[in-house]
Amino acid sequence: MNVRTESDIEYADADGVRLALDLYVPATDGPAPVVLYLHGGGWQVGDKRDGATERLERLASYGVAVASANYRFATQATYPAQVHDVKAAVRWLRANGAQHGLAVGKVGAWGASAGAYLASMAGLTARNAELEGSVGDHLDQPSHVDAVVHWFGQSDLLANSRRTWLEKEILNPPFEGPLLGLGEVAENPAAARAASPLTWVGADAPPFLIAHGDRDRVTPASESLALHDALVRAGAESTMILLGGAGHEGEEFDRPDHLRLTAAFLLSHLGGTA
Repeated sequence: MNVRTESDIEYADADGVRLALDLYVPATDGPAPVVLYLHGGGWQVGDKRDGATERLERLASYGVAVASANYRFATQATYPAQVHDVKAAVRWLRANGAQHGLAVGKVGAWGASAGAYLASMAGLTARNAELEGSVGDHLDQPSHVDAVVHWFGQSDLLANSRRTWLEKEILNPPFEGPLLGLGEVAENPAAARAASPLTWVGADAPPFLIAHGDRDRVTPASESLALHDALVRAGAESTMILLGGAGHEGEEFDRPDHLRLTAAFLLSHLGGTA
């Protein structure tokens, strides 16, 4: 399926930071269902163009439009600014998506690593006024999402930030501290728990598709398994995929079969033809 690309569309200005997204729109007979994609990078690096060809355009070729958005890094603003940005992007899609050939009655959220965390927070905090924020020009639009794809992301910021003394010597510092504006996450466990997706899981959560590699040495698969278990225990819908041999951002995630499965999940919950 042919895919049309639109680049660098501004969806909001957040305290002087221009926030933009790229669209990958499949050539369909009518408006295409759309998922908001959020890149990884520890909330410190990365770009909306990451994986443009092998991931975003390819998923769109299976019938789901992708809106890949930038958001503020922890060096620009700390939590919950990033969640506010994501919700602004969802509101922009609902207000403007039809002009770009998108079906916006339902909107999905998809992310990798730090982006998976943000997609999950968008999916789990629909009724939280504090996390709604006031970013963007479309505050009259709803910011909830109707399906979430979570790839190898964090679900418990406190647990995922823990390091032994030796791990602190040989591994990169935990990314969670800068996100929360803390030197060490353990300085404020309550803040870390309040900012963790696990805290917000409830029966009203949208359907989740969770995928993680069993060789991930950055964010352990236990983070995704804990999220999946919490969703199921709460009575929400969750599907968990453990990719054998895959590490963090492993190429296995971009295999055609895995992307086609991801597209099928989104099509089934957002509307469209698999």
